[in-house]
Amino acid sequence: MNLDELIGVSVLGQIAHPVGHANPYRIGYDGVPRVLPGTGGIVLNKRIGDRCVGLAGDHIEPGVALHNNQREVVGPRDGPNNALITYACVGNRARVISGPCTGRIGLVTGKHGGINHVLVDFPTEILMRLQIGDRIQIVAHGLGMRLPDYPRVEVLNASPSLLRRWGIVERDGALQVPVTHLVPARVMGSGLGKNTAWRGDYDIQLADRETRRRYRLGSLRFGDMVAIIDADARHGPLYGKGRITIGVIVHGDSTVSGHGPGMTPLLTGPASVLRPLFAPNANLAEIFQVRRAVPPKNEATLSERDTRARCIAREVPPRLAFKP
Repeated sequence: MNLDELIGVSVLGQIAHPVGHANPYRIGYDGVPRVLPGTGGIVLNKRIGDRCVGLAGDHIEPGVALHNNQREVVGPRDGPNNALITYACVGNRARVISGPCTGRIGLVTGKHGGINHVLVDFPTEILMRLQIGDRIQIVAHGLGMRLPDYPRVEVLNASPSLLRRWGIVERDGALQVPVTHLVPARVMGSGLGKNTAWRGDYDIQLADRETRRRYRLGSLRFGDMVAIIDADARHGPLYGKGRITIGVIVHGDSTVSGHGPGMTPLLTGPASVLRPLFAPNANLAEIFQVRRAVPPKNEATLSERDTRARCIAREVPPRLAFKP
């Protein structure tokens, strides 16, 4: 790593409140309208290492979601939050600087594009005491990282501490990277078309049952390291034959078409020099020894667990006749 070139910068966010839309319903790809918890807030009972499929939620962000709501006199109105989500890297340390948990330390676990949140994990007892609006400061370190011995491999959103702990092995002129799952590029959805992979994620669609079974995608967990086959994320995620993109699962599944568990890219390069290595414990919770990850188990999606039928008229309604 080019450690002598990297810059450490302190960035800050506030714990974001969930945002509700005018219409509370989310229409699933199965045609069922649902009202579910979504992004933002403090998720008290789901952390890295927990399953992310089959939950009664939509795009659930484990732990704490951060957003910088400040305004600057120069640049765009959302400039401070753009900097937060660009600078922060997976594996950076985050420190609470206001509220009852001041001084407690958490771990940056990913970035969620669209809503533009940085996600941070804390122990459950800390999550129970944190408050919406508490300020959390991150020592951002990792942006601009290169691997001089592997110039064809691009590093995105990863801290030096993550690469040190991950268990990456150099062998036969290639990097062997521990992952829990292989994912075909054809199931990648929301997030495609974005012009940067340094500010978010893109989603793994789970609607196709046979593909989900074949690749064990029902066993995905928050914090899992996964490899997208034939995917290139150098200048924004896209299909790239013979390339590999490896990243971390940052948010939960969704019943909305084109959406699913989100993956923040960390490494991308040719398959000849970036090789996935199956390791069932390749999860942030285990890598940073935060907690034990739950054993992987194939779960049904929420649309399969929910037996309600789509809203279909069973009989033709009576016609109204109006006399002149």
